[in-house]
Amino acid sequence: MLQHKLTQMYQILFEHFGHRRWWPGNSPLEVCVGAILTQNTSWKNVEKAITNLKNAGNLKVSLLHKISTDELATLIKPAGYYNIKAKRLKNFITHLVKRHQGSLDSMFQADVDELRTELLSINGVGKETADCIILYAANKPIFVIDAYTKRVLERHGIVGQDADYDSMQMIFHRNLKEDVALFNDFHAQFVAVGSRHCRRNPKCAGCPLERLGGRGSVI
Repeated sequence: MLQHKLTQMYQILFEHFGHRRWWPGNSPLEVCVGAILTQNTSWKNVEKAITNLKNAGNLKVSLLHKISTDELATLIKPAGYYNIKAKRLKNFITHLVKRHQGSLDSMFQADVDELRTELLSINGVGKETADCIILYAANKPIFVIDAYTKRVLERHGIVGQDADYDSMQMIFHRNLKEDVALFNDFHAQFVAVGSRHCRRNPKCAGCPLERLGGRGSVI
């Protein structure tokens, strides 16, 4: 039943929005940087920050490692919380340099569980950020849960208000085939419907999922 509902949900969203071609990054490093910067801000602001890094010629591991935290904070200012995010980005880059000689290919050789444990050990990298890096930069199968995803699941009776990150993620891992492309686009579909319709103040009229209605929560 749950497997069918999730599959139906994805098919409806796909038919409505088309393939989302997400994550919009030109390299694994750019995806990692974006995943860290996108915390608590819109992607539009992240794009501005990444453009600043590119224009300054600093979107390279060696240069991000060399640049001062203050200078980095100035460059990523459009992303908001720039002092905090500069420290988090520096933490990630420092870890990458010290443990993997700056090579993302080396870091990404680990399996999903090992890579996730490593990423979560870096100060400032939480579950959503780690999973974005694993799915979109390392191209490994893990489902990303964000605020949009939780909101859609809750309003359609799949989870309750107290559902946590891990329990929601497990729903997708248990009921969908382990597929990077599917996990990638399904998460992007949640972002699309969430940003347009399933907001804090929902705009249900015209939402492609409106016909599914809502039922009592599964977990």
